Amino acid sequence: MSEPVKGSEKAARTSAPTIVVAGGGTAGHIEPALALADAVMRLRPDASVVALGTERGLETKLVPERGYPLELIPPVPMPRKPTPELLRLPMKVRDSVKQTRAVLAKVHADVVVGFGGYVALPAYLAARGRTPIVVHEANKQPGLANKVGARFAKRVAVAVPGTPLPGAEVVGIPLRRSITTLDRAELRAKAREHFGLDPDAPTLLVFGGSQGARTINTALSGAAKELADAGVGVLHAHGPKNTLAVQEFPGRPAYVPVPYLERMDLAYAAADVVVCRSGAMTAAEVSAVGLPAVFVPLPIGNGEQAVNAKPAVDAGAALIVDDADLTPSKVAELVVPLVTDAARVAKMSAAAVGLGHREADEVLARIVLAAAGAKVTSDD
Repeated sequence: MSEPVKGSEKAARTSAPTIVVAGGGTAGHIEPALALADAVMRLRPDASVVALGTERGLETKLVPERGYPLELIPPVPMPRKPTPELLRLPMKVRDSVKQTRAVLAKVHADVVVGFGGYVALPAYLAARGRTPIVVHEANKQPGLANKVGARFAKRVAVAVPGTPLPGAEVVGIPLRRSITTLDRAELRAKAREHFGLDPDAPTLLVFGGSQGARTINTALSGAAKELADAGVGVLHAHGPKNTLAVQEFPGRPAYVPVPYLERMDLAYAAADVVVCRSGAMTAAEVSAVGLPAVFVPLPIGNGEQAVNAKPAVDAGAALIVDDADLTPSKVAELVVPLVTDAARVAKMSAAAVGLGHREADEVLARIVLAAAGAKVTSDD
């Protein structure tokens, strides 16, 4: 059921719209929201985009860095099992919705765009019946917040076909222009110099999401000697809360551990192959830049990360390894031969071309502006 749009829909107004994006917690929720925000500003340079978030999420760092205002609201985490916290949930929801509604009124929101997670749920409930809602779901198996929001959203956008939400329109995942326009070959020398990597060695990029992944950290660092002996350089983001001690091998390509990758575009440009989780955002970015991947799906949840990896695996652009099977010996057996096989790497990279939706950011931005009753004033 759609909610009414403020004002007349027959003639889209030309006054500057205010777009509120709700996608906090992890980079997987925040980055699509910010990619959408950037696209909105390209299409309506006079628009205002305000992000909702909580004080404990990555949005407190990522949103201000991208130049957007951030309004903090109380989080509404959803317990997975019956706990005393579950009994306090209705009160928490009510308080968060009340504060979110006040934010929407303060910024004069014309549309609320949710990307799932514990920031989206209070945003949907606060906007219901008052402000148009657009839902974006990145995974084939939608989360609770988006299942709720889709019931009364004006438009529902999804990343992949077959997502079980009412009125779903397949648009893909909004990605940063620095990713969708990335020329890896042109930036390679600069990228490797930036990270202190060998300029000529086959190079492996390793990361486990914004917070790191213990299995990936242990397996890859445990295979440092095999990687060095094969002449492979490594750029490994281990997560800001983790440490990683890696043996150095003089005369061999460097194994470079970093807590967090501020410049993912340069990280992708530096690499020949990546070992990573297969969150929806990561899988979309890796395919968009044509980077062969060894995906290690997160072994918890409803299996969505394995589903995310499947299109690239089926296309021949990626391999998949179960988390429980990723060991130093598996890295030596599977990853080292891959990253050192230039012909195979080139074939896998070519297979990634055409996967995904490179224009998803602007497609979604047009949907959002239409829901707000706003015209597009720039097509740059």
